Amino acid sequence: MPAGQKKIVVSKFPLRLMPSVRKVAEHISQREGVSLNQFINIAVAEKLAHLQHEEWLARRAKVADSSIEKALHILDRPTGHRPGETDKLPKGYVSVRRKAGTRKIARSASKP
Repeated sequence: MPAGQKKIVVSKFPLRLMPSVRKVAEHISQREGVSLNQFINIAVAEKLAHLQHEEWLARRAKVADSSIEKALHILDRPTGHRPGETDKLPKGYVSVRRKAGTRKIARSASKP
């Protein structure tokens, strides 16, 4: 074994599957060309990654509306450079943000 590599210890774990689940898992693992053991290892790893991702999403900082407004303001600033020919928008194009903004204005104007 090359220096610096750690030996990975693989332990045996008796797993009881319902017969119907095992039958489907065996069928799919054969179709995928992998052993049932490898298929189960991958399935468990995928589930763990999904759960860890959900935990990360729950812990991460939420984006504040003010941050979004600030970013949109920066994107709307003029640069002083004319757009290149390939940068121009098609005739009649209306930004989704502009549409949403006009709806908000229309709603707030209709309120008493």
